[in-house]
Amino acid sequence: MAALQHTPISLQSQTPSSPPQLSSTLTPRTSTLSFSFSSTFTPIPLKLSSSAAAVVTLRRNGGGALGARMNASAAASYATALADVAKSNNTLETTAGDVEKIDKFFGEPSVFDFFINPTIDLDKKRKVLDEIAKSSTLQPHTVNFLNILVDAKRIDLIKDIIKEFEVVYNKITDTELAIVTSVVKLESQHLAQIAKQVQKLTGAKNVRIKTEIDPSLVAGFTVRYGNSGSKLIDLSVKKQLEEIAAELDLGDIKLNL
Repeated sequence: MAALQHTPISLQSQTPSSPPQLSSTLTPRTSTLSFSFSSTFTPIPLKLSSSAAAVVTLRRNGGGALGARMNASAAASYATALADVAKSNNTLETTAGDVEKIDKFFGEPSVFDFFINPTIDLDKKRKVLDEIAKSSTLQPHTVNFLNILVDAKRIDLIKDIIKEFEVVYNKITDTELAIVTSVVKLESQHLAQIAKQVQKLTGAKNVRIKTEIDPSLVAGFTVRYGNSGSKLIDLSVKKQLEEIAAELDLGDIKLNL
């Protein structure tokens, strides 16, 4: 897979003093902050100057098509490096769990904007990372990895790195990702049946299910799998109604569901 073929990057901090190495023996820094990080943490209040806000917006949007391609390449390299360390430590599964926790934290816009804000001192960002690490019990090498991204001023790539890590993880473990979208949350036994069917279709050793809710489906569900979700099983009522409408040749009549 292409994601595993990018030129390796050197995971070295760019700061002159005590650069963190990506190692399982790293001891996290200790500090106290007023921020409270938990599964229900309060968003960080953040006010940006107009110039800083412009930079944050540019970095959030990837800096255009060329910037997006460069970011994707760098993100793949970082993700591969993290996976390599996890494999060498026999902690690939636990590291994958760490990445899911990180995804939740940085999925909060105020947290993401805090870290990509160029006007905030690096030490403050490191202290917040320490709080995240403590509340989420991240592994030392995962904490070290995040500190490297902060020191190298590449934390803006974190969302892309998370996506690329999932690609690398799935490749290593022969795992097929299936995204199941339904109107309401499906029962575990139903998801297990879907996983077995996807396994039969793909021949993958493992199947990982992600769920999404979409009320517009009316009822039923869809399953998207394959490379970048290229294959679709649509068993939704919405799809059935669209097919009926097409057969009846209703023209431009739209169903407001």
